[in-house]
Amino acid sequence: MKEQSRVNKQAWEYRAYEFWEKRDGTPSEYAAIIKQEPAACLKKHRHYFENVAGKTIANICGSNGRKAVPLALLGADVTVFDISEENATYALELAHYAETKIEYIVGDIYAIDLTRYSDTFDILYLEGGILHYFADLERFLQILFTILKPGGQLILSDFHPVGRWIDADLTYRPRYFDQALQTGDLAYKTHFTDQEQADFPDVAVRYFTLSEILNGVLATRFTLQQFEEHRGWNGENIPAEFTLLATKPIEGSNL
Repeated sequence: MKEQSRVNKQAWEYRAYEFWEKRDGTPSEYAAIIKQEPAACLKKHRHYFENVAGKTIANICGSNGRKAVPLALLGADVTVFDISEENATYALELAHYAETKIEYIVGDIYAIDLTRYSDTFDILYLEGGILHYFADLERFLQILFTILKPGGQLILSDFHPVGRWIDADLTYRPRYFDQALQTGDLAYKTHFTDQEQADFPDVAVRYFTLSEILNGVLATRFTLQQFEEHRGWNGENIPAEFTLLATKPIEGSNL
C-alpha cells in the first residue's frame, strides 16, 4: 500500500462510524429519510441519474453509502470502493435498513483488481472531495478509465481548485500552485470536542490545479463532455465545487 493510502486509511478508520451517526443519525434513521425520496439525496447531480435502473455504477470513495444507497433504490447495481472499514460498516447497515443491496469493496483504490473490473461499469460517480487523496493523479485516472465500459460515463464532482483557497471571509491564501504532499485535518474532525480533536490522526493530501485535473482527464483519453462550476453552499460568488462529465470512447468510433 502506498504511504499516502496507508496514512489516509488509518485516518478514515478513526471514529468514522461515530461521526456518521453524529451527522446523519443511525443507519436505520438515515435509511428512513433516504427511502422517502432517494433521488433528492443526489442533490445537484440527480439529473444525471434519471434512468439508472439496471445500470452498473461504481461509487469511488463512497464513504458511508449516502449516494450508493439512493442509487440502489433507484434500481442501479452499485459497487462502492473505499479504504475505510468503518465507512463500510455504516454503509452496509444503511443499505440493509433501506431494504436494498450494495456491494462494498474495502481497500486501496490503487490496488483495484483491474483484471476483474476492466470494462465493468456503465457509470463512475465520484463526489465530495476525492482527488486530493491521490497524489498520483495519472495512475488514478487510468484506473477509472480501465474499469469504465466503452461508452460509459464519468461523473466527477470535487472541490474547485480556486475556491479551495478562498476562506469564508473571502481572504485568498496564495497556495494554488503548491504541488507538495502535505498533512491536513480529517474532514470530520471539527465535529468532535477540542480535547478529542487532539487525538485525531492527520490525512495526507496533494492538491491539484484546474489545468492539472482537466489535462489529466484528457490525457487519459476520456472525452470531456461538460464542465460545470458551482457556487458555495450559501450562494457565495466564488467557485466552491465543480462537476465534470466525460465518457470513455468506443473503440473504432469517432466519439
